Amino acid sequence: MAKAAWFPSLTFSASDGYTSSTLAKWISAPNRVWSAGPALAETLFDFGKRGAVTEQAVASYDQAAASYKQAVLQAFQDVEDNLSNLHFLALEAKVQDEAVRAARESVTLTINQYKAGTVNYLSVVTVQTAQFNNERTLASLAGRRLLATVGLVKALGGGWQSEDSVALGKP
Repeated sequence: MAKAAWFPSLTFSASDGYTSSTLAKWISAPNRVWSAGPALAETLFDFGKRGAVTEQAVASYDQAAASYKQAVLQAFQDVEDNLSNLHFLALEAKVQDEAVRAARESVTLTINQYKAGTVNYLSVVTVQTAQFNNERTLASLAGRRLLATVGLVKALGGGWQSEDSVALGKP
């Protein structure tokens, strides 16, 4: 539309009516007037308005294109961030799982030593506390991995449905 303002405006119109100085002569045919024809209009001086409107339209288009590019880049970043999070959380969970296994073995050994009378019960409580902390950290990692998985699915556009909602016809 901004570019169309640079071209002349061509319109077609028609009109009719009566013309008379007295009321009695309005009905007679010679007093009936009509006109039809094209009209061509071109603005000679607009003091830069058309140019400014064109520049505004181009700037608006550039802004929309930049917003779209930013949205696409943000989507790629979200996917990459969540993939990276999942990868590093999986490595961390593997190491933490090994720590939990070692802590459980340590508790078993310390309880056997307590039963044999070689260590006091404070040692048993200390290794049980370490085991509890390791298992709590592992559970926290599992929660973070689930959150990263949900974030990845969301970044990819979501769209999963449970079997119950599909059977009921719900989105």
